[in-house]
Amino acid sequence: MLVAPASSAVAESKLAPAKVVEAPASAAVIPAPAMPAPVAALPQSLEQDTQEFEDIRGGTASFYGHSLRGARTASGERFNPDELTAAHPSLPFGTQVRVTNAMTGDSVMVRINDRGPFHSNRVIDLSEAAAKEIGIARMGSGKVELAVLSDGSDND
Repeated sequence: MLVAPASSAVAESKLAPAKVVEAPASAAVIPAPAMPAPVAALPQSLEQDTQEFEDIRGGTASFYGHSLRGARTASGERFNPDELTAAHPSLPFGTQVRVTNAMTGDSVMVRINDRGPFHSNRVIDLSEAAAKEIGIARMGSGKVELAVLSDGSDND
């Protein structure tokens, strides 16, 4: 830090207090706008918060992709590997199933539109898009947990 000698006129002028200019009495004081209070993000769909799932038997999932594009599924619709669909041996067509990768916890919702898989060690065949969503596309198959979206009615 540099300090000028006290006898220096330059130093004295730098140490002199600054002049305070007051605003005229007629000048209005405008307060700064208040910051909005933070708002918690709302769920995309309130329905998602109220969805109930029933766990069903999990196991190994595989996927089928582009080679079957356009082929008719067991439900009659054309297969599209880019949609979030799946094949299950017994669930009704249109059933919404949450498929969770047992290793990573990543989940995807799929709609059952086909029958299969036709291998005893597999529980569900996913479209390629669904397999990518939960990270099993590179491996070709993976362990999954399944849960069916409940329709909310009690069947007791």
